[in-house]
Amino acid sequence: MDKKLRITQVKSQIDRSKVQKRTIEALGIHKLNRPIEVVATPQVLGMIETVKHLLKVEEL
Repeated sequence: MDKKLRITQVKSQIDRSKVQKRTIEALGIHKLNRPIEVVATPQVLGMIETVKHLLKVEEL
């Protein structure tokens, strides 16, 4: 069974680099404090690592 993660953006992406903004968009996050659930694949974990200072990540 695949692990699922609940990701919530807790800090704004204003004044962040384009790479970080695009990573947030690629994860499917649209607004602050709106959690999304994703499957923990290596690609998703790499994206989370790129913007971990903006996110809160919980295992389900």
